[in-house]
Amino acid sequence: MGSSIEINNLTKVFLKNVPPVLDKIQATFPTGKIVGIVGPDGAGKTTLMRLMAALLLPTEGSIKVAGFDTVKESSQVSNSIGYMPQKFGLYEDLTVMQNLNLYADLKDLRKEEKKTAFDSLLSFTGLAPFTSRLSGALSGGMKQKLGLACALITKPKVLLLDEPSVGVDPISRNELWKMTLQLLAEDTTIIWSTAYLEEAQRCHHVLLLNNGKMLFYGTPQEFKNQTQATTFEEAFVSRLGGYQEKPSPLAEARPLIEDQEKSVITCSQLTRKFKEFIAVDHIDCQVNRGEIFGLIGPNGAGKSTTFRMLCGLLPPTSGTTSILGMSLEQAPSTIRARIGYMAQKFSLYGNLTVMQNLDFFAGIYNLQEQQKTDAIKLMVEIFDLKKYAHTLADTLPLGFKQRLSLACATMHKPDIIFLDEPTSGVDPITRREFWGHIKALVKKKVTIMITTHYMDEAENCDQIALIFAGKIVKQGSPAELKACTDTSTLEDAFIQLIQGAGSCR
Repeated sequence: MGSSIEINNLTKVFLKNVPPVLDKIQATFPTGKIVGIVGPDGAGKTTLMRLMAALLLPTEGSIKVAGFDTVKESSQVSNSIGYMPQKFGLYEDLTVMQNLNLYADLKDLRKEEKKTAFDSLLSFTGLAPFTSRLSGALSGGMKQKLGLACALITKPKVLLLDEPSVGVDPISRNELWKMTLQLLAEDTTIIWSTAYLEEAQRCHHVLLLNNGKMLFYGTPQEFKNQTQATTFEEAFVSRLGGYQEKPSPLAEARPLIEDQEKSVITCSQLTRKFKEFIAVDHIDCQVNRGEIFGLIGPNGAGKSTTFRMLCGLLPPTSGTTSILGMSLEQAPSTIRARIGYMAQKFSLYGNLTVMQNLDFFAGIYNLQEQQKTDAIKLMVEIFDLKKYAHTLADTLPLGFKQRLSLACATMHKPDIIFLDEPTSGVDPITRREFWGHIKALVKKKVTIMITTHYMDEAENCDQIALIFAGKIVKQGSPAELKACTDTSTLEDAFIQLIQGAGSCR
């Protein structure tokens, strides 16, 4: 077994007088294996991917991919790899087939080669029935499959996947892994960066980055053995210095909600249609004061559409909603002042800096003068945003985008907070910080409604409504959902209930 990638003393510096983004990285990746690139947000994972794809030049050192130097032989490197970036280059106003055609043209495929490649890839990804659908209208899982298909147009020797399962539900995540494992049979080397450590554990080798430095390279088992942890995530957190749960300043900054009203959100027959498509189909639910209520389901199930209706951002086609005892239609401005919403696709303004975003959202929530100044200062401190204060939101590492989004959603101390996949793609330490805030806020009787594709996070919910194809197919506590399916994990229960459309054993 030879090597597909050789990294020699690799250093990358973007700005003078700033520590290197990558510092003296040394590793050799074997042919026909999956190598996981893991590390906290801002560790250098995407930069390393872009260097291997010959899209960036090393400051020092070198990389060889499939035997070609990324600086001297960049065109040969380009012809040898498939690259699916974190923000994959799909054109959302083009159809599935038009995107495939575009990537085939970029790789100079001949007409007869295109047909063979398209037939194979559409079958492989299950996208054959959707060739005329705009990529912007695809679910998260289907977008990832299309991104993978575009990266595989020419059967690359090395496939670079930068966090391919971010925002993808457990069923789609399993499908992506099955497709990836099939590629190994053809001796394709796969480099998979991820913040989801269950995925890292599936890789043959793992490279751990932190602050641009390589802390470990070897097998997942070797990594666990070094720290004597029982799980890979515990080993990861331990290697980064551990995580100590501490009081949440976000919760400490707000008073206990004294309102004794039990039910704070009530939906009755809530429905939303987009022309002939029914996105949300006659949903009934009740969320109580001071509980964590999870709206859980696969990509495209209707979760985000439901959230947008509950926040007054999208009118329902039919049905009624009561928030804090008020009708959303009759008192929208009063309700909006008492809720916070962290959108799945950040509601940040990418061309504004961190401070400008905070200032803008403080204005939206009508915070005045000293109140506004104090709120912004507190958010910067709580979410460690000072070093990025004047950075454009679009250029922030993913974890800090999520921190800023949560800050903007909570700076006005709302009674109800809607969190749409708040920890998607962030590392385990950041996830633990977020859940520390969530649990502490609930103790202050703040109500949390949340969506997530991490089933270990969903275990923290008091109640879960499992949504599929716009309908709630099962509702109950995590323990009740597991008991219903006779499974030991919520992820297994999720898969069984979705595949059986809510039927218990």
